[in-house]
Amino acid sequence: MRILVFGATGSQQFNVIGEAKKKGAEVFAATSSEKSFEKLTQAGATPVLANLNDAAKILEITQGIDAIAFMIPVSLPNPFDGLQYSKNVIDAAKANGVSKIVWNTSGWLESQKVGSPVDDVKLDVRDYLKNSGVDYVIIEPTIYMENMMGAFCAPFITNEKKLAYPTPEAMPIGWIASRDVSAFVVEAIYNVDLKADAFKISGMENLKGNDLATQFSKGVDEEIVYYPQKPNEFGDILKPFVGEAGAASVAAYYESLQNATEYPPKFNSKMNEILEKLPVEMTSLAQWAHDNKNYFIK
Repeated sequence: MRILVFGATGSQQFNVIGEAKKKGAEVFAATSSEKSFEKLTQAGATPVLANLNDAAKILEITQGIDAIAFMIPVSLPNPFDGLQYSKNVIDAAKANGVSKIVWNTSGWLESQKVGSPVDDVKLDVRDYLKNSGVDYVIIEPTIYMENMMGAFCAPFITNEKKLAYPTPEAMPIGWIASRDVSAFVVEAIYNVDLKADAFKISGMENLKGNDLATQFSKGVDEEIVYYPQKPNEFGDILKPFVGEAGAASVAAYYESLQNATEYPPKFNSKMNEILEKLPVEMTSLAQWAHDNKNYFIK
């Protein structure tokens, strides 16, 4: 099995390399920068230089590929570019006889367009993929545990023993580990019965803020308390990474959650049914925190 991975330099798709290698796959990883070659090679992939906006190059690198693990880049200056980039990959896959595309959507898809370019474009991508004639599986993860490693959270844990996140304490979330999502992607590639399927996945624990802090504390063996971060504070920390407009947009979303009487679902209570089709050993929040203790506790 020859698998081509997009987004492998980032935390959301990097573990696809290792999970695919466990299955004996030959893994290729697309990157737009030669600076990533060493990281990808050390992980066991063959790096290939390509930009998603270069349709001819995408057509070239998908020759001889059996399956594609795809993800739209997270921070596009123009989110609507994500549709054309996706079309380039899907069209190339169809032209070259790629047997399956597994798309990690970086979040649960909305039921309809909501006026957010980042979310709305994914619905267009989904429709294009469904109508392409290529076999596909869509993997929709909830919120990554790795988000806690971000600059808006990790320093608070390290310096103040507070787990900072801009969601209300009362909002439950089924946090999921990046490695688990990658394992779902790979299992979906290898399951020949899945040809036009979508799965909303989450972790196995539906944790409110204080519960999250309790499980995190167990993992790092230190008392950490939940700190419901103010959206504007979160946005200010985020600005250097995603720009002022991007930070304002994200902060506005979290501001709406602070005032909500009903929270959007971030947990799938039927994960056991999905695990029957895609057998993945799930990571608990406490186990993840334990595994990454040295990142947070100096």
